[in-house]
Amino acid sequence: MINSAQFAHVEAVIGQMIRFDRPADAVLSAYFREHNKLGSGDRHLIAETAFAVLRRLESLRALVAPQKPSARRLALVALVRLRGANLRELTAITNETERTWLGEIKGRTLPDTLEVAAELPTWVIERLAETDPQAVLALGRGLMEPAPLDLRVNTLKMKRDEALLILNREGFIAEATPYSPWGIRLQGKPALNRHRLFTEGVVEVQDEGSQLLGLLTGARRGEMVVDFCAGAGGKTLLLGAQMHSSGRLYAFDVSEKRLANFKPRLARSGLSNVHPQLIAHENDTRIKRLAGKVDRVLVDAPCSGLGTLRRNPDLKYRQSPESVAELNTKQASILAAAARLVKTGGRLVYATCSLLPQENESIVEAFLAAHPDFAIVPANEVLAEQKVGLDTGAMLQLKPHLHNTDGFFATVLVKQPDTN
Repeated sequence: MINSAQFAHVEAVIGQMIRFDRPADAVLSAYFREHNKLGSGDRHLIAETAFAVLRRLESLRALVAPQKPSARRLALVALVRLRGANLRELTAITNETERTWLGEIKGRTLPDTLEVAAELPTWVIERLAETDPQAVLALGRGLMEPAPLDLRVNTLKMKRDEALLILNREGFIAEATPYSPWGIRLQGKPALNRHRLFTEGVVEVQDEGSQLLGLLTGARRGEMVVDFCAGAGGKTLLLGAQMHSSGRLYAFDVSEKRLANFKPRLARSGLSNVHPQLIAHENDTRIKRLAGKVDRVLVDAPCSGLGTLRRNPDLKYRQSPESVAELNTKQASILAAAARLVKTGGRLVYATCSLLPQENESIVEAFLAAHPDFAIVPANEVLAEQKVGLDTGAMLQLKPHLHNTDGFFATVLVKQPDTN
């Protein structure tokens, strides 16, 4: 099942990941660069085992207790309890004392706590909007499932039906996403980076939930639109396609590296209306010159990212109540700055990939209290106008176990005319 060399790599990777001082996928990428002779089979085994440990860390720590949850112990228990390894199969990588201990672990009952059952730390459970333990459990279990691979079709280059036909004809198992009119969902995790649909900018990897933010923003031909926190630019490209590459679309971000990574994606897309802008902060003078001129502003705010735990299970340990409180201050400031750009009658969309009310409803409620010239436009009505059969209420609330997307939140706001 696993040899001593493979196990040594697994132990090393887990040891680095459970420091929680940088993203787990960055740990893995750096480790594979350093050990570039590892084959694809070895890489797959190492990655799958390490991420299984992160996803089930509450359970594994409980099983290892009262002993220290070292990388070695966590890896061994994961092999036995999660991957079903027989103790005889582990003879080459364990000593007699460890095998005796693992024999006891194999039959040990897990503690009956919500933290262990939902695989969520106490601080996350305390801050969720869910008060029913069964709802928390359903959410937690949904966050443990692997995320699907979703694509967005660049409608400037091809229709979705045509892209689906090509992918299925070439051996991919692909289907239309249930909500996004541009989305394709692939079965498994096929490599796409060399496929012509990807290299020619026909498709981009983008979660269906993220695509729905474009529908809520509703960018149109000839408008002036701002993606206020553009990041790697996935939603910018979507907005540009909605605008049919007309008008002006600004992509603001404080990270030079993220904007640099955006450039090849922008080149593939064929869009000519996008203007990437590096800004120092949300009150940069480059932003202020657009005050009151913009038709639509999308704020996909920096957040805890807890809605992406299917892909990034380490975030529940790299974030904390203190880091969320810091993010809340930043979120409020960014939303207020973005609001200044919106013209009368214009639309402002506030979104996060978080599941916490502190980053979502609370930010919007505080903003509305301070900005009576803005009002909520019900998200369900905006989606219904575009024939999207999804109704989570006045605010968009996507949850992995219910919608098979990342956990997203979004509110649509409109700037009302001055009645004075």
